[in-house]
Amino acid sequence: MPTAEQDRTSRRLAWCVAHLLRHAPDHVVVDMTRRLDRPTLKYLCRDEWLAASTVTLLLRHGNAADRGYIARNPRVVGRPLPGLPGPARYARRRTPPELLPVLRAELGRDPEAQPLTTAELAGLLRRHGRRGPRVPLDILALPHELDPEQLIAEHSRLPLPAGSVEAVLLVADLPPRTAGRLLATAAPADDRSWHRPAVRAVRMGRLTHEELVTHLAPARHTLLLGHLPARRSLRWTLPEQAGMQTAVIRDLRPLGDDPRLWAELLRHAPGHPGPLPALVAGITDGTLPEPDGAGEADPALTRAVRHLVPTAAQPTGDVERELALASLAVPMESVEEDIRWVRDCLDRGLLTGVDVLRHKLPACWALDEDHWLGDVDHPDRHDHPGAVLAAHAEAYRLLTVALGDDPQAWWRTARTLPDFAGTLPHLLLRVTEGGSVSGRP
Repeated sequence: MPTAEQDRTSRRLAWCVAHLLRHAPDHVVVDMTRRLDRPTLKYLCRDEWLAASTVTLLLRHGNAADRGYIARNPRVVGRPLPGLPGPARYARRRTPPELLPVLRAELGRDPEAQPLTTAELAGLLRRHGRRGPRVPLDILALPHELDPEQLIAEHSRLPLPAGSVEAVLLVADLPPRTAGRLLATAAPADDRSWHRPAVRAVRMGRLTHEELVTHLAPARHTLLLGHLPARRSLRWTLPEQAGMQTAVIRDLRPLGDDPRLWAELLRHAPGHPGPLPALVAGITDGTLPEPDGAGEADPALTRAVRHLVPTAAQPTGDVERELALASLAVPMESVEEDIRWVRDCLDRGLLTGVDVLRHKLPACWALDEDHWLGDVDHPDRHDHPGAVLAAHAEAYRLLTVALGDDPQAWWRTARTLPDFAGTLPHLLLRVTEGGSVSGRP
């Protein structure tokens, strides 16, 4: 039986690992969770704020005990787990009687007489998915035989509306590869709900953010999802938005800080039909054909790309700013006073999220925005989303520059983080011993 000290150590390591995994590539997440001992993994799954992609990978690669602990985690929402929405919930749905005559007229037969074929199902979903997923869910409640490969072929031939794609993601227990192919074909151009299937795929655990960026087409949709404006309908939560931003920035790394390449991205993105990785590869290789130039640039796309460009916002203040930066290294009398001071500096423009991430100590507090914005019931309620997103982007940049994609380097950082008293840059300097343990030049 573990002692109290061992239990405290396991809980603290789980807390630190949870914050590191927000910024790690998928293969590093899988590797690091496999290195954890059972008590630490239990606390990670059961008690911590976990990124959406981390939850997906734990469910996909973990065992029954891990899935049980995640199901008991009150901070995990929207997943097909016991007591949470999922395919079993929609399997109990019944088709409204008033819809049956319409479907009977379209099919030319009784839709309940025998199961719908995949072709019939695709035809109905194509007609009834333009106003959200409600009617497609009613259609999918009918007996049907869904062949994923044939559905993908029908979708590639003539794309299903976004509402139908969302309904299929909700009801059908699709493997990641099939879900990715379902999102690899663009929704009709006039569909204003194009973003909903992507958000739903991540929230339901069909795909991680990294997999979504790899498969989603066209590339402009991926860029828009990296900085999705606030909407009244289904949208990213703040942690999901931060995860998507990190995944998009990861794929944009080959562009570096070269303004010419970013200008090419903005020029080619509106008309490029493929996913974002193909667009970035074409820009860096110089192999993309000239865009047709028809139409004006989308203001939302321009705003999203500018948000993703690696440039830091310039805060205001001179002496006051220096004092605010210095105060991040000085512990206050209480945590509440520390939070009040940081929030006040953010409100006055003396500090940014990047400043807090780089200068606040210890590093584990800097990575956890609850320690400088206050603990809330749900991270989506943070009232400084700009600071949170900026801090996440800077954390990803620092960790990636220092650690690369080397799982061993990430693991050494996780083991060092709980007891390290300095800032995050100092931590990475110590872990990498002044260089890079990932073998980068």
